[in-house]
Amino acid sequence: MTSDRVVVVGAGVSGLTTAVVLAEAGHNVHVVAAELPGATSLAAGAMWGPYLVEPKDKIDRWSQESLQIFQELAVDTATGVRLTNGMEASRTAQHPPDWATGLPGFQPCTPAELPEGFTTGYRFTVPLIDMPTYLGYLQQRLEEAHVTIELRTLSSLEEAQPAATIVNCTGLSARLLANDPRMRPIRGQLVVVTNPGLTEFFSEDTGTSPELLCIYPQGDVIVLGGTAIDGDESLAIDHKAAEAIVARCTEVEPRLAQARVLGHRVGLRPTRDYVRVEADPVVDHVLHNYGHGGAGVTLSWGCARQIRSMIG
Repeated sequence: MTSDRVVVVGAGVSGLTTAVVLAEAGHNVHVVAAELPGATSLAAGAMWGPYLVEPKDKIDRWSQESLQIFQELAVDTATGVRLTNGMEASRTAQHPPDWATGLPGFQPCTPAELPEGFTTGYRFTVPLIDMPTYLGYLQQRLEEAHVTIELRTLSSLEEAQPAATIVNCTGLSARLLANDPRMRPIRGQLVVVTNPGLTEFFSEDTGTSPELLCIYPQGDVIVLGGTAIDGDESLAIDHKAAEAIVARCTEVEPRLAQARVLGHRVGLRPTRDYVRVEADPVVDHVLHNYGHGGAGVTLSWGCARQIRSMIG
């Protein structure tokens, strides 16, 4: 039966989550993707937090819906989601972002708690997501929901037919498939190292700087970040950048000097001036869910639920 078939194009975190939400709501779902899971999602850190995305009113709703689900998933460590205590700090006096103040355990840091060179900071508890484990968990839910997955590269969304509805979750590939020139890549690089015993995360509020600083403990390993190079599409490992990432993080957390580098992750954040979750204005059976930038994980469940409400 194809009269009610919903085809989700893309198998990054947005595509997989959308497929899960639709299938578990009773829809006949089929996934078409060039790769499984999507390389950009696999390369993510990842910590929940609305990261430089608009429009704010929708972002607030989608991210809060996702936060609630991640908090529920953290009960089961097999999901790859952990509720983790830690600190976000700034080198310039700033107010905390409004998304942080409502998190469990939120409290300003005392000057004595801050690393050298930082002037403000705050502690809270937030979901950290081990992406390889988490993406595997989403695939397992799709298998249990009897969703079929087809690995195929499309040159147009219409090639996903037959379908009653096509949901475009293709990230950066929406430049071609949705003819969207607003899409641009922001290159991100992370370093994975052995964990010398850290249990709390650290993140610097760096604003729009291309040099990020984050320390995300994921069990026996730690993910260190990072970079945000606007317009760079290279997926090659930049070893000079990797050394700088490790140096920045070690300056904040000296115990990382004992850590051994295990690997590198490089991905392209699919960035747009506004996240696009809407019906196509021309093709009536196409819905779009892309352009999440560095907040794909953070928005994933909220945006997927929005798509579900649009299908009915």
